[in-house]
Amino acid sequence: MLIEFNVENYRSFRDEANFSMVAAKIVSKDKKLDQENIIQVDSKLSLLKSAVIYGANASGKSNLHAALRFMRWFVLNSSKESQEGELIAIEPFRLSTETEQQSSVFEIIFILNKRKYRYGFEVTTQEVISEWLFDVPSTRERKLFIRENNQIDVKKSFSEGIGLEIRTRANALFLSVVSQWNGKTAKEILHWFNTLSIAEPNANDGRNRRYTIKCFEDGLYKPEIIEFIKKLDLGISGIEIEPDFSMVPQVLQDRLTEESLKVLGRKSVKTLHWKYSQDGGKSPVFFDLDANESEGTRRLFALAGLLIDTLKQGKILFIDEFDSSIHPLITCAVINLFNSKDTNPKNAQIIFITHDTNLLSHKIFRRDQVWFAEKDEQGSTHLYSLAEYKIPTEEDSKEDTFKKVRNDASFEDNYIHGKYGAIPFIGNLQSLLGNSNG
Repeated sequence: MLIEFNVENYRSFRDEANFSMVAAKIVSKDKKLDQENIIQVDSKLSLLKSAVIYGANASGKSNLHAALRFMRWFVLNSSKESQEGELIAIEPFRLSTETEQQSSVFEIIFILNKRKYRYGFEVTTQEVISEWLFDVPSTRERKLFIRENNQIDVKKSFSEGIGLEIRTRANALFLSVVSQWNGKTAKEILHWFNTLSIAEPNANDGRNRRYTIKCFEDGLYKPEIIEFIKKLDLGISGIEIEPDFSMVPQVLQDRLTEESLKVLGRKSVKTLHWKYSQDGGKSPVFFDLDANESEGTRRLFALAGLLIDTLKQGKILFIDEFDSSIHPLITCAVINLFNSKDTNPKNAQIIFITHDTNLLSHKIFRRDQVWFAEKDEQGSTHLYSLAEYKIPTEEDSKEDTFKKVRNDASFEDNYIHGKYGAIPFIGNLQSLLGNSNG
């Protein structure tokens, strides 16, 4: 389970940005949300099952998605896919002369096998500046290893890493190296990172689509994928996956074996519809998903495997622009799957970015589940939740200067009217065309 993710000096994040899935000590207007939307880890820690991030275009909210995606990739691949001297693909905050040559920092706090871990690293484009790993075996945090440039201090509690310091390149993570050498804890942590599913906004994103097709063909979630698509009122009654060799030249099709063709070819997704006759009869007709179905239908199919796998396995899913081409009622239905104890017994978590204010309601989310991204005058992104946001009071008010958002407030209306910030301030567009009567 994800507890917290922090990033500093990466893309639009100049200062440290903290995103948390820790449930705040608040009370919702609908008390059911305080029961259904919460994961009770122990007597001191409660986590959220879902969180939503709002903000204006170019506010930097997608950069949080990108930061977590980079951290995941670097942890999983730095020791095996990079070479000595190869540059690290980070992008520091570029709108300040102070930060553009400085290092970027990534840290994540999570629960694995009922134990809390805190792991992070600091990197430049050339090398890993520092790296650290702590766990909490009982009540106090324990140091497992700390790296400062070429010096790695490995504690006895992380004995699997002792002796591997010299095998760690300057541009690779020590944790990744230990995992490659079969360190038990390191391998488990890398497996946890592998359970982080990070979906792109594009309906044609090949990775999401290939994963759904794999789940379908392996029989892992085939019934669930079909049922999911059918229940969304898309007019689809079934799905079939067929090999497609249309991109393979005929001369190769004639010479290659069937197994070789499968490697070169792609998968074609066919959706079943019913054709009705005047006498009331019906016959099946198959549509090509790419040629005949809408952008929203293609995107829902691409996400189906990830959504079902996340819920079934208790994983974590982060989706950018979840509302892209998808009806708000469908988005809401998916959120309800995660927020329900009945459909989410393994405490899966979903985080998503959206512009859809229809979802901004105290009937769907607690205040701590709603996050905003906003840029300051120097172009730096700041993150804050609705639970911590304070609204300025009227000048003649006898109350404090600021007040917290009420649990029965109209989240959507207040947000649109700028009470929570994180909205675009649009200039006078009429001046673009000048005087049309002149």
